[in-house]
Amino acid sequence: MTAPDLEVLRDRLRAFAEARDWVQFHDPKNLSMALAVETAELLEIFQWLTPTEAIAIMADEEQARAVSDELADVLIYLVRIADVLDVELTREAHAKIDRNEKRFPPLRE
Repeated sequence: MTAPDLEVLRDRLRAFAEARDWVQFHDPKNLSMALAVETAELLEIFQWLTPTEAIAIMADEEQARAVSDELADVLIYLVRIADVLDVELTREAHAKIDRNEKRFPPLRE
C-alpha cells in the first residue's frame, strides 16, 4: 500500500526545511526531541480531564483547534524524522501491525 498523501507531506516538509536552511538542525536527535516536546504539549491539553471530558473535547472549538494543532505538530516531526532516517512510515506501520497480530491474536474470530 502506498501513501501518496504522506509522500506529498514529506516532500513539502523537506522543501520547507530546505528553504529556511533548517536542514542543518534536523538531525535525528533534535527531531526526536522536538517530537517528544510536541507530544507533551498534546498530553498537556488532556491532563486532568476525566475520560468523558477528553472524549468531548472536540466539541469546544478552541480546544478542538488546540488538539488539531498539536496532532499536526506531532505528525510533522514524525514524518520529518522518518524522512531524515529514510524510514518509509506506511510500510513500517503495516509491518508492525503484522507483528502485533501474531503477538496478540484476536479474542474472537
